[in-house]
Amino acid sequence: MATILHVDMDAFYAAVELLDHPEYQGRPLIIGGYKDSHRGVVSTCSYEARKYGVHSAMSIKRAVSLCPQGIFIPGRTERYQQVSREIHNLFTQFSPQVEPLSIDEAFLDMSGCEHFYRSLEKMGQAVKDRINQTTGLVASVGIAPNKFLAKLASDWKKPDGLMVIYPEQVDSFLLSLPVSKLWGVGEKTRRELQRHGIRTVKELRIYPQQWLEQQFGSLGNQLYYLARGIDKRKVEPMADVKSISQEQTFDTDYADRGFLKSQLALMAAKVGHRLRQQGLYTRTIGIKVRFSDFKTITRAHTLDYGVCDDDIIYKVGLQLLDAIPITLIRLLGIGAYNLSEIQQLSLFENTIETNELSTLIDKINQKFPNSPLTKGRTLYKKPKR
Repeated sequence: MATILHVDMDAFYAAVELLDHPEYQGRPLIIGGYKDSHRGVVSTCSYEARKYGVHSAMSIKRAVSLCPQGIFIPGRTERYQQVSREIHNLFTQFSPQVEPLSIDEAFLDMSGCEHFYRSLEKMGQAVKDRINQTTGLVASVGIAPNKFLAKLASDWKKPDGLMVIYPEQVDSFLLSLPVSKLWGVGEKTRRELQRHGIRTVKELRIYPQQWLEQQFGSLGNQLYYLARGIDKRKVEPMADVKSISQEQTFDTDYADRGFLKSQLALMAAKVGHRLRQQGLYTRTIGIKVRFSDFKTITRAHTLDYGVCDDDIIYKVGLQLLDAIPITLIRLLGIGAYNLSEIQQLSLFENTIETNELSTLIDKINQKFPNSPLTKGRTLYKKPKR
């Protein structure tokens, strides 16, 4: 029987801000943009702000109407990433099997490590204490026989939660839960299940696997097993970085191709730099475009070789962008997917030479951070009227 531990930092971005700015303590804090931002979106908020109905993905304008007395600030991505690296480095002190899920959560396979602790509760508390002692932040921890249950457990007593689900407790824990707690059940699926009189996991268990598959396809098969607390997925250490991406929401909508190309080049440079920092190569490059009417599209292209240099990332991204009819754009992004630690070389592209050039630029910028070296394509000169 496996022992899986899930760590989830409590209101991570807000917690980092509160750590750096003690004067914010006890006050509703909203991160995503200043109060007068017309296009900002809430990325996260403190628990004090949540009491007013503020939540992530809400527009800043709406958040201001709900909580006018709140503190509104833009996010500091680099600072959050710095603290995240500190936390994720701690996990390897507890287990070699760590699967980071995002900047603020991870799975640890603690199977075989149980004998180091007097109980699973002591194990979870040891992880929480180490995080708090090292960073000053608070985490919620769940421990269970599999990933699905461990994630449910970590969310059960937030914030500052610690919950263990033992094998013999699985049924008593699951049966009273609403079906919305099962992975894969969004609002549409929940309504469809409710149409069949299925509101709880206990009611879901009544239906045979074949019927669920007929009604919901592969999701029905997943629901059948999750309703019984069965999840055979293993903790996968190599799943820590599934993609690296950058995106930018503009202050005003743009259709100027010169401006869009310069922004794409800037983001491609950042993606390439992060790939090289982590020793990774990408074969699939994709872009994301959101128009002024909020319609969002994505496009991707897969190479037959791995790259980590800005030139090819930008070149592929630009080809994808050029294939899209340009109207007013409010958001543009580029990402690297299908990542590997091993570079599969191209028969036609001199990827070694371009990688060496990119690495040289990285070294120069590290030595002279106040005057970074950049490529001309990242610069934009507004045309004269």
